[in-house]
Amino acid sequence: MSTPARRRLMRDFKKLQDDPPDGVSGAPTENNIMLWNAVIFGPNDTPFEDGTFKLQMEFTEEYPNKPPSVRFISKMFHPNVYADGGICLDILQNRWSPTYDVSSILTSIQSLLDEPNPNSPANSLAAQLYQENKREYEKKVIAIVETSWMNT
Repeated sequence: MSTPARRRLMRDFKKLQDDPPDGVSGAPTENNIMLWNAVIFGPNDTPFEDGTFKLQMEFTEEYPNKPPSVRFISKMFHPNVYADGGICLDILQNRWSPTYDVSSILTSIQSLLDEPNPNSPANSLAAQLYQENKREYEKKVIAIVETSWMNT
């Protein structure tokens, strides 16, 4: 059954294939256009560099009027990522707009990796280290980058 949400997701997927943004990729699971697997590569010149992080995106029939639920499957140490992988990002909550597509969601999450918002922490330890002890924060990030290689 083709619904507006499913048609939009097909367009998003085609756009991702035809014009893939740097450092991110995503695709629907084999038999469910509403459930996507995505990968974000850690941005260069950041503690996340060389990391390969898996995410899952779950869409509802209300997409694009409502944002998908997006979470990291890979282990993540970041001020704006909850222990369960949930992501605290304004465009996935109160700043959502139907103009966002899968590509823009993934690139926003990628830029959040290097530009966290410690004032809205999902992980208070990561936020505290980010603000008070950058070296220790970066050590913990590098450790999760290394675990990301083993789970690819």
